[in-house]
Amino acid sequence: MDLPDKPAAVDPELMRASDADRDRIADQLREALAEGRLTAEEHAERLDTVYQAKTYAELAPVVADLPGAGGTPAAPRMARDDLPAPSAGSPNLVAILSGAERKGRWLVEPHTNVVTVLGGVELDLRQAVLAQREVTINITAVLGGVSITIPPGVRVLNSVTSVMGGCSLPSDDTVGPDAPVIRLTGMTLLGGIDVKRLSADSTTDTAAVAGGRDFHARQRSLHREFRDKQRAVHREFRDQQRELRRQRRAR
Repeated sequence: MDLPDKPAAVDPELMRASDADRDRIADQLREALAEGRLTAEEHAERLDTVYQAKTYAELAPVVADLPGAGGTPAAPRMARDDLPAPSAGSPNLVAILSGAERKGRWLVEPHTNVVTVLGGVELDLRQAVLAQREVTINITAVLGGVSITIPPGVRVLNSVTSVMGGCSLPSDDTVGPDAPVIRLTGMTLLGGIDVKRLSADSTTDTAAVAGGRDFHARQRSLHREFRDKQRAVHREFRDQQRELRRQRRAR
């Protein structure tokens, strides 16, 4: 009796790539851009190829000339097995009388909106994947604070308007003209933004801890100053009302 032919093995390179595979290759390209291995134009061209690719064979040439993990040349890989695909969440974070955070492996959209009122928000971008070379984080902080942690090699541009508040930035980092950019916009009212730069494997940092203490101390000082001014305005208004009543009785 004739046995059915055994199905031929499928070439792994001809298998269909998943969204996670494309995201991991895009992350490798972002890292190459940050290291100066690719220009902005080359990065954009390869990124287009990545998101149009359907198979592993189409993804392989995109990173074939880039070094592997550890900084030494290695055979191209379809995906980085040591890094999970970034999780996509809402581009809007709101903390009212509460707290919110976004950390780990997450996708930073071109525009992220952060609103905190009497609350706090923590954004850790050390393992995040930027959707494009320059992203914008628009912040509204009223009597609240936003803490942002960035890795080395990332430029931060501050365009935040502060009213009795402030934005604390880390010292300048040596980055190339094509380095990833995080642009901060929005406003703070009796609130603050604290940006610190830490490596991906840092868990604690003495300067960062001290900076955090200073940040909270400034916030407490601002709150006391605002409360004292409110009381002074109320006293002045009360005195004016008393004077008006006295004048009316004297007529």
